[in-house]
Amino acid sequence: MARRRVIEVGIAAGLAVLALAFIAIVALAYHRDMARAYARIEGRSQLIASPHGDIEWLEGGGDGTGTPVLVIHGSGGGYDQGELVAHAALGHHTGLRWIAPSRFGYLRSTFKPGATFDDQAHAYAHLLNHLGIERVAVVALSHGGPSALLLAALHPERVASLTLISCGVAHSADATQAQANDKGDALMQVFQQDWRYWAMTQALRGRFLELMGASPQVSARLTPEQRRLADEVIDFMNPVSRRAAGTLFDNRAAMPNARIAAIHAPTLILHARDDGLQLFHNAEFAARHIANSRLVAFEHGGHLLLAVEQEAVQRLAGQHIAEHAGPPGGAGTAPRP
Repeated sequence: MARRRVIEVGIAAGLAVLALAFIAIVALAYHRDMARAYARIEGRSQLIASPHGDIEWLEGGGDGTGTPVLVIHGSGGGYDQGELVAHAALGHHTGLRWIAPSRFGYLRSTFKPGATFDDQAHAYAHLLNHLGIERVAVVALSHGGPSALLLAALHPERVASLTLISCGVAHSADATQAQANDKGDALMQVFQQDWRYWAMTQALRGRFLELMGASPQVSARLTPEQRRLADEVIDFMNPVSRRAAGTLFDNRAAMPNARIAAIHAPTLILHARDDGLQLFHNAEFAARHIANSRLVAFEHGGHLLLAVEQEAVQRLAGQHIAEHAGPPGGAGTAPRP
């Protein structure tokens, strides 16, 4: 009996050592990844004060004299996601100068109590004034859609063209929208703490992709290159604690809805019918209400359309921007004030 007891104690001790070793390995991996994430967002962006709060942004592409493109990131993003979207959606098109701001509550961008997507649109206009840019092509992803649409509606003279990629546009009372809203609420909760987001995306990446609007069928069909881009989008959301205020803002701010009927800018709408987060009704709503719009629907891709159909998105977005960029009235840069 004593010998059996000794064996049991030895096994328990061994399991405890293994558990502690596992915890240590996980903790080291977490701290390593967080250190990299925080280092990646430091010292690269610029910041100005505005009546709407501090505005952070990053610029790239060409020598700074090409056609300006304002790239607006989705929920969980920041200027770094905007940079990723710029590379993914614009590719190697020459002659494009992209500007990627962090929206309200993301990284170093701030906002005032009671702020709305209207205020975010006004903040974009303030940034363009600061940069001496008269008009821009606008490319928006996911929940970057509402403020992009309102920029075109409230400051029509500033928007030469608008490209919407898997964008949110309007509220819906449909039951499927309630399911999508539940996914958005779950994502918002995950985005509040670095360790929670990191743990879920490491251990349950498939489940996280479902929350992001990509069905298991979409995920299973991803090629290695598509998977790489999808993984970059997920990993670039670290550290989420620096984006938590932005996700809360996105979750509470009112959608533009029928106000988008005021938009006259040529608008390209790219959306997958099987998007489980920003449902396809958003694309249909935009196409019905924006007179000068074109909807390109994809049968598959979910909310990972940019990764799944990257080549098509680059081609369509590049053509759309180029077609509406030239004078007279095209996107252009004015002298800095």
